[in-house]
Amino acid sequence: MLSMIKNYFTESIQTQIVMTEALSQPIEQAANIIINALLNGNKVLSCGNSISAANVQNFTAQLVSGIDVERPSIPALALVSDNILISTIANHYQQLNDIYAKQIQALAVENDVLIVLTTDGNDKSIIHAVQEAVIKDLPVIAITGCDGGTIVGLLGQNDIEIRIPSHKERTICEMQLLVLNCLCQLIENTLFLR
Repeated sequence: MLSMIKNYFTESIQTQIVMTEALSQPIEQAANIIINALLNGNKVLSCGNSISAANVQNFTAQLVSGIDVERPSIPALALVSDNILISTIANHYQQLNDIYAKQIQALAVENDVLIVLTTDGNDKSIIHAVQEAVIKDLPVIAITGCDGGTIVGLLGQNDIEIRIPSHKERTICEMQLLVLNCLCQLIENTLFLR
């Protein structure tokens, strides 16, 4: 067991080192997109499936409540949080593919920011969310893994992909949380600690 524990932590550390070099610039760009949207009176919407849904909820909670300083709340919505709404949309359409797209259709306004988390970039509900974001003219920040999947082909020149350098779902989810925590810190420091 000790060797498994060491391997687990070593893999995590090595992935983080690679991310430091490869992802610093797209993370900075993503933070600037979010900050500019917030300064212009827009909000942050986010979605993801499975463990990524939990990461989205944590991210939204940090934006609304704050991390390290007492500050005003940041307008943010986790599209994964309303179980009744999600089940109603899924039941009405007899599929789960539109659970986020319908919420974006109803709640988003132009220049709100959509953050999507997907481990492989091929989740149909996430693809539909990005397609709806394109229609509504929302900048998209996609935090992906593997080869980025279908999502990559949907992103425009003003969108950002932050691709975790891993093919393991657990590692991707762990690193997505790290990226989201970093984004929260950058947003909070820029808006409230200058």
